[in-house]
Amino acid sequence: MKEKQKSRAPRNRTLSVEAGEIPRLKRSLISAARLKPSHRNRIVQGDFESALEGITNRSVDLLFLDPPYNLHKDFGGWAFKERSIDDYAVYLDEVIGALVPKLKSTATVYICGDWKTSVSIPSIAGKYFRIRNRITWEREKGRGARTNWKNCSEDIWFCTVSDRYTFHPDRVRLRRKVIAPYRDGTGAPKDWESGAEGSFRDTAPSNLWTDITIPFWSMPENTDHPTQKSEKLLAKLILASSDPGQLVLDPFLGSGTTAVVCRKLERDFLGIERHPDYCLIAQKRLIHARPGGPIQGWDGGVFKERNSR
Repeated sequence: MKEKQKSRAPRNRTLSVEAGEIPRLKRSLISAARLKPSHRNRIVQGDFESALEGITNRSVDLLFLDPPYNLHKDFGGWAFKERSIDDYAVYLDEVIGALVPKLKSTATVYICGDWKTSVSIPSIAGKYFRIRNRITWEREKGRGARTNWKNCSEDIWFCTVSDRYTFHPDRVRLRRKVIAPYRDGTGAPKDWESGAEGSFRDTAPSNLWTDITIPFWSMPENTDHPTQKSEKLLAKLILASSDPGQLVLDPFLGSGTTAVVCRKLERDFLGIERHPDYCLIAQKRLIHARPGGPIQGWDGGVFKERNSR
């Protein structure tokens, strides 16, 4: 972690690691080569391939896979370079193939990608899993372009190892405002309720998510990681596809969102990240997380639309 910190505006809540915190945070990490099957709820520093021997075969209930997308991207000094579609498919095959033995027969797998990466995902994922669906979520940030459409969506491919898997749709219902509150013949609300927030309906989860907010400077979960996923996004996947006490594996942990959400939702986890600076950020976030802790956009057992209270 660089000792020189960025200058922040007074209201900027972006999490950073101070030089004096580094020794203590480092002691909480475990190196990939020293990971043992008995370890749980740890952030592991190193390449996920080096950690595989320390993960028991057929022990993982939920795999969240967020590998580098097929584009040029700098991750704090480590760069992933865009490849041909065929070469990226080979890379993805190597990653998934190495992780498959660690999954239970009842495991669920979520694989992240953008539009270009999603060209490769189904052909490779289909070799190992049953592909159930493709979630598309709106990323409201993004730069406009003069020669192309603005890119503001990403995909998450929903896969399972077998036909036996965990899925709890009632845990991830979305509360939507009712624009036209129809009533039945008796005058009673027809499939909606009224409360302090006005007229609303708790809808079944779909594969189109428009309620995700990308972490930004005034949110306490925000970090300087260039591709950070939000806690709300991970909470949806973890609530729907795992139960308390089950093991969630994230081999590309980044800034630690998966680990933080697992702690708040009382799931076991292993998070693996190669970049030492991001490991420190993840460990600091984890220290502040607690079981039952708040998740932005999730309240009272339902998820709220973006920008709603």
